[in-house]
Amino acid sequence: MTQNPHEPENPLAEGSSADLNGFQFADPPKADERGGQVVPLNSRRRATSTEEDAESDEFFDRETIAIEDQALGSPVDPPDEDAVPYPAQKAQRRAPIIPARFRTWQGIRAMLSWQARDAGYVVGYHAVRAPKYAAKTLWYAVPGLFGTLGRLLHWATAEEGNWALRQYAADRNDPETWLKLDKQRQRQSRWRWFVLAGGSVLAAVGLLVFALADLPTWVRWATQAAALPVLARAGRPADAPITDRVSEGPRYRKLTAELVRRALMHCGIAGINQAVSKDPNAISFPQEIHRDGPGHLAIIDLPYGVEAADVVARRGRLASAMRLPMDQVWPEPGAGHPGRLALWVGYQPASEMKQPAWPLLRDGKVDVFKPFPFATTPRMETVNASLMFRNWLVGGQPGSGKTFALRLAVLAASLDPRAELRIYELKGVGDFKVLEPVCTEYGNGFDDETKARCAGMIRWLYKECERRSKRIAHYAALGKAPENKVTPELASLKGSDLHPLIVGIDEIQELFLDPKHGKEAGEICEKVIKLGRALGVILLIGTQIPDKDSLPTGITRNVNTRYCMSVADQVANDMILGTSMYKNGYRATVFQPVVEAGWGILAGLGTPAARRSYEVNSDDAQKVVTRAIALRTAAGTLPEPDTQTRDDAPTFDLLADLSKVWPAGENGAWNETLCGYLSELRPDVYNGWASEQLTTALKPHGVTVASIGRRIDGKPVTRRGIRFDDLADAIAEHNRRNGSG
Repeated sequence: MTQNPHEPENPLAEGSSADLNGFQFADPPKADERGGQVVPLNSRRRATSTEEDAESDEFFDRETIAIEDQALGSPVDPPDEDAVPYPAQKAQRRAPIIPARFRTWQGIRAMLSWQARDAGYVVGYHAVRAPKYAAKTLWYAVPGLFGTLGRLLHWATAEEGNWALRQYAADRNDPETWLKLDKQRQRQSRWRWFVLAGGSVLAAVGLLVFALADLPTWVRWATQAAALPVLARAGRPADAPITDRVSEGPRYRKLTAELVRRALMHCGIAGINQAVSKDPNAISFPQEIHRDGPGHLAIIDLPYGVEAADVVARRGRLASAMRLPMDQVWPEPGAGHPGRLALWVGYQPASEMKQPAWPLLRDGKVDVFKPFPFATTPRMETVNASLMFRNWLVGGQPGSGKTFALRLAVLAASLDPRAELRIYELKGVGDFKVLEPVCTEYGNGFDDETKARCAGMIRWLYKECERRSKRIAHYAALGKAPENKVTPELASLKGSDLHPLIVGIDEIQELFLDPKHGKEAGEICEKVIKLGRALGVILLIGTQIPDKDSLPTGITRNVNTRYCMSVADQVANDMILGTSMYKNGYRATVFQPVVEAGWGILAGLGTPAARRSYEVNSDDAQKVVTRAIALRTAAGTLPEPDTQTRDDAPTFDLLADLSKVWPAGENGAWNETLCGYLSELRPDVYNGWASEQLTTALKPHGVTVASIGRRIDGKPVTRRGIRFDDLADAIAEHNRRNGSG
């Protein structure tokens, strides 16, 4: 029978409660009551002991509360067998069916190509020195023959079998032991002499056959070619090899876990050093180190709390610790979590690896709505880039390959016959001249006229965005523009006027720094970048002076594809790539101009990483443009030469127009009065202007808009306006900057 834990096994009789210090059992239940009463013994005993403590402790406080033992909850960590389902655990332990190095034909070709080049170099190196090797072989073969005979005789005597034991017995003057050991040697030597004699007879017969028999010439040469190197190897000194070393150092240092750990510990990252000092296995490898294209790839889980970006930021120290050139070591954040590092080490420095040709160089067509090959990784894998719904910013110092990278994107766009191209290069050297036949608008130079045309195109772009937004709204109402964006179907639809519009401006700092057009062009460019992305307007800009004056921050904040090539400092790096990118390890300062032209940090197309844009020189670019002309001719979209299909917005000089309409004899004028006069002078420009619009237009010129008071019908009236002296000062400053009187 199960005992109630709250019921005493031997309950005392009534009246014996004194033996329990006043404790009394509860009254037994009546016959008609169901169930029983549970007596809390702990609370009764606790109360009794508290009273005893109170009597024995004179400092007892009745407000004191006894702290009971806290009840522990259920375990926080689930059981190990329930942490991960069995199928997931099994899948995590499985190695890939196809190794990473064999997953792409490009990786296989790169690996085989490197192996073939290395083997070819070794074969050629030794082939040139073959006569020297033949002479050394003949020289060492003679002593090798006699040395081999001596070794065979020494082997037959079996002297080395127990020589040490016999010598020990002789030193101890123990003839009996020495004789026993010598008899053992003689027994071994006896059968060896028989073997040597039999071998000698066979060798003599073979020499007679070789000398007297009528053997084919190739047999004689093959026998000599096989025997002489063996004899030469036996006869040469240990420190005199027959062949020369191909290189003084290893051609390639194989990537190993120990090498990676040592390099990471010398990067100066405190989190790694502290973790490894406590646990040598703090750096782990979830995958085995394997070949990946022309190099090896190591996937590394860094210690807890250490991010892969910390290692990427110390790429120079990592390469130094591995004793390799910096462009041979490529750390990147790995997939999975921020603490996973993907370290790829090439067989040779990237500067010595030959980049494959651009896949679109010989044939192919581009759809701007789909990615196109733009660059390669350090592993020589193709990186695809997108044009549609993107704006590009390409920056770098002279010699970094910035113009070639920007031209590559325009060349790709030219292979889509739907795309309209408008290109301005404000450097004046004609790098984009080859594209002029397929451009609706093209400008080259940094003179005032070219910059004015470029500024006019930017103003037209804003108007074009307004027009396209209305067209998108129209087709959205018809259900042909999902998400209110240009689609491939709309771009191909004749009469939709929603074809892709590619606008490229190289050396745009020349325009933004222009005192006349710069400020306005920067403000409109920012608006176009914000509005045009969904409307099929794609802006590609290049600059070599990335600072707040030559590249407005509003543009850098809104561009979604950035390619930072070689730059001089951290400021330029972050102006192109974004704030803190230098701190996070994405540093284009490591690339050398001219020497590493084409290399840069590409951001906005996946994880930021080092990429090298395809190199297409002017001759190859001409071949691409020839194909583009053929495609556009067949599609009927080739622009007619020397035609301008853009309606420029009317140009005007606000300060000069104000001086023309200024009321005679007045020192001050209200804005609303001046707007009326301006609309009469140029209705196509100023019609509809209000006081606020005139105030905004005068702000870039430094004209102060203040309160101007007058009396009308004897009552004072104050309104916003300008004074003639401020206008005259602004006109004088404008003329001084432009060098006119």
